[in-house]
Amino acid sequence: MVEIFSDVLCPWCYIGKRRLSAALADVPHGHRPRIVWRAYELDPDGEREPGPTAAEAMVRWWGDQATARVERIRALGAAEGLELNLHLARPVNTFDAHRLCGLAADRGRADQMMERLLRAYHTEGLNVADPQVLQRLGEEAGLDAEDVRAVLAGTGYAQRVRADRRRGVEHGVTGVPSLLVDGGPPVSAVQPPAALRRLLTGTARPLGRAAPEAQRGRATRASSQTGSADS
Repeated sequence: MVEIFSDVLCPWCYIGKRRLSAALADVPHGHRPRIVWRAYELDPDGEREPGPTAAEAMVRWWGDQATARVERIRALGAAEGLELNLHLARPVNTFDAHRLCGLAADRGRADQMMERLLRAYHTEGLNVADPQVLQRLGEEAGLDAEDVRAVLAGTGYAQRVRADRRRGVEHGVTGVPSLLVDGGPPVSAVQPPAALRRLLTGTARPLGRAAPEAQRGRATRASSQTGSADS
């Protein structure tokens, strides 16, 4: 089993998801590992109303280095066919988005739900804390409208989201995207597809933990160490 700890706010998670897909593209279905998406909120206390953009937040974190780092993230995303609009994406609380992913997992649509959420936030600049937005995204990912409405109106999957984060912390996850392969130590998902393929199909042992600075605290704060997997 391969557990993927991720958050919708993380651009590296979108990049990592594309690389995982590429890694498994040529692996026969019978030989592919079971993939489980795990919730790992970067900012559990984040607001539901959008504030500054991710790009603006990066200026506060990185100062004069912000422009170069933003361009690096955008370029790596473009290399994977992704449009990462950090000037549109506005960090918000992702608890309900993760709850929706829990519903999707139970319906066999976890990958589709995560894909739709990542595109909505990083490319379209949508508020992924807004119940109306989540309702539409859930339906577009193939979930039943009434099921989505019921989850968003209640507390369904809340305990699963919290349990996922506890599991990550217990296993040494400090940033996202992180992989646990058969319960082993966390490794970064931002690796070249060939390396991920060897790892996921059991032909390589996990090497190294996820970068300790990768995606801690808020929104899109990605370390150069995590991002350097492909450099």
